[in-house]
Amino acid sequence: MTNNITMYGAEWCGDCRRAKRVLDELGVSWDYVDLETDLTAADRAHAISGRTNIPVIVFADGSHLVEPTDDELRQKVTALTG
Repeated sequence: MTNNITMYGAEWCGDCRRAKRVLDELGVSWDYVDLETDLTAADRAHAISGRTNIPVIVFADGSHLVEPTDDELRQKVTALTG
């Protein structure tokens, strides 16, 4: 199920860099959508979360997290992977 993780973020965002590091440490595959290079991505992220904060991380089960802590992100991925 974790193969369908998508993170909306930007390179200048410290929380995005931190979330990328956590996902990499967990060894899961994920896709990155750069809000600076994809002109419609910010609108999509806002439609998902209802907020302008990033990162917005969307999971295969349809849930999402916005600006999660390292522990919140680890717990969610662990719950999805068993």
